[in-house]
Parts: sequence; C-alpha cells; structure tokens
Amino acid sequence: MKTVFFDIDTQIDFMYPAGALYVPGAERILPHIERLNRYAAAHGIVVVSTMCAHSENDEEFRTWPAHCVVGTVGQQKPCSTRLEGAQQIILEKQKLDLFSNPSLPGLLQKLGADQYVVYGVVTEYCVKCAAMGLLATGKPVSLVTDAIETLKKAEGDAMIRAFTAKGGRLTTVSEVCGQSAQNYSPAAGSPARG
Repeated sequence: MKTVFFDIDTQIDFMYPAGALYVPGAERILPHIERLNRYAAAHGIVVVSTMCAHSENDEEFRTWPAHCVVGTVGQQKPCSTRLEGAQQIILEKQKLDLFSNPSLPGLLQKLGADQYVVYGVVTEYCVKCAAMGLLATGKPVSLVTDAIETLKKAEGDAMIRAFTAKGGRLTTVSEVCGQSAQNYSPAAGSPARG
C-alpha cells in the first residue's frame, strides 16, 4: 500500500514566535514534523511539503497580515523539516487551499498513492483544506493529531469532528512511525475521536 505524506505549511513565518503570522505553540510540533519527514525519507515515502508563496501585495493580505513573501526568510522551511533529494516535493501555493495549485491533480495521479497522511499548520485553515480535499479523492486520509497546531481551539476541534465524520482517521506520530515503511494503514491508527 503506497502512502504519501503531506507536510502542510511548516514555514518560518508560521512556526516561530518571530514569524510574521506565528501560530502560538507551533514550535513545539517541529520535532514531530521532523520525525515524520525523516521517517518518510528512511522508508522511501514521498513527502509533499506545501508552502505559501506570496507576492508583496498579495490579495490574501487583505485578510491576513503579510507573510511568506517569496524570497524572504519567513517563507522558508526550517532546516529540521527539509529533506534532500526527490523524496520531498515542494508545492507552492498562493491561497489557503493546496488544491488551488493547478499542478496538484497531475501530481496526485503521478504519485499514485493508496492513502495519505497529513500534518502541519493551521488545523482549521490550510490543514483542513488539505485533509478534506484529499478525502474527496476517495483515498483514506489520516491526520496526525500531535503534529498539527491551531489558532482557535474550538475551530480546530470542529475541523477534526468534520474530518472524522467524513471518514478521516486520527493518528499520532508514534503510531505512524511505528508502522513498517509503506505498510502504514489508517485502520491501524487511532479510532476516530472527536
């Protein structure tokens, strides 16, 4: 069973207190993100890392403070979340939803995954778009609950309830990294909670 990991928007502007659009507590999940990405690399699992890539006067800045402007330090991924080589695919996007990138459908087809594992920031925004969009492909999707962070707990909890109601599975870093290579199965993850 082929698994693909989705590492959502783990960028300096979101992950650290000095970032332009810091997600409080996000730095605490960095070791979990690193563990998942390194596990994937060690077991031949492709990691698709989404990255906001905004222009200086991006339309999104009408809603959100300026962040992840192309070419700035804040737009980069922390070193601990980067992998060398073709096992990490960087997918840039200018909107919250990764499916706004027209390259994504072709990439998903090329990867030919049987299932997806999703983690990163922010639970009720970009992670939600990724998890729900991937569920809509008809493939099983697992959300790594100790490798996500939220801006508003109530909204994050609501997203998790909606995700599990649509058949999504909840899991943890230990459960994912305890499975053998390509054989991670959502059925082996935690039962749906929410």
